[in-house]
Amino acid sequence: MSVPPQMADDLTATLESNRHRMWPFGSRIVHRPSVGSTNDVAAALATGGAPEGTLVIADAQTAGRGRMGHAWYSPPGAGLYVSVVLRPPRGWLSTAPGLVNLLTLTAGFAVAEGLRAATGIDASIKWPNDIVVGRSGTASGGWRKIAGILAEGAATGGELQHVVLGYGVNLLHVEYPPEIAERATSVEQEIGRRIERPAVLVQTLAVLAQGYTSLAEGDAQGVLARWRTLSPSCEGAPVAWTGAAGRVVGVTAGVDTTGALLVRVGGGQTEAIRSGEVTWL
Repeated sequence: MSVPPQMADDLTATLESNRHRMWPFGSRIVHRPSVGSTNDVAAALATGGAPEGTLVIADAQTAGRGRMGHAWYSPPGAGLYVSVVLRPPRGWLSTAPGLVNLLTLTAGFAVAEGLRAATGIDASIKWPNDIVVGRSGTASGGWRKIAGILAEGAATGGELQHVVLGYGVNLLHVEYPPEIAERATSVEQEIGRRIERPAVLVQTLAVLAQGYTSLAEGDAQGVLARWRTLSPSCEGAPVAWTGAAGRVVGVTAGVDTTGALLVRVGGGQTEAIRSGEVTWL
């Protein structure tokens, strides 16, 4: 599957005409037919001085990745593969602990809300960065992943220089590799028709711009509140993970002010999970 030049032109034209809704995103637009990873391209541009809002879009990724080094299947023309460069104001590391985590959560509700607006899909968030569609009435087992997010920060001398925020959305129905076929879905698969990339990109970036502005203004609580409304599984869902003493089982109890997942374990204690793999039971 390839992307016709006209479709690429339409994408750029749509971004230009909607730049006012997405600012600062789209201050510079870099469109490539194929890359290893849009995050890698955006990181290289950021290191070279690219301005905040620089947007990297690819028609395909040969080495797309998600959290914990997982691969992100990115066949040509089948999805939205995008990364943006953020340059948070100096001092954010001290005023907003867990900033990269909070940016991940901001992108989470942006992608979920943007998908809902552009497609009508009832997208929700599974901590920390999976956008999912439910297939059953349970809080966990019926999920299939439709989008994912990866935020990567770069610091010098303990001071944050930039954050690259990338996300991928499965748009068209394709044959997924066997190892993810049971857990992945696409917009076309869910609603039975195609939605073009520009619609999803503009809607997600418009919401992201709102959330990013809220963080810049110090409204981390507002960002967390929007995230919680789209993540019903962050409270009351059984989970397991590997702690210092081995496997631990608990029940989710929300997220803290840094975006860490809170889990109630035996004895009424609450643990905060900031990294690592969580299994939803």
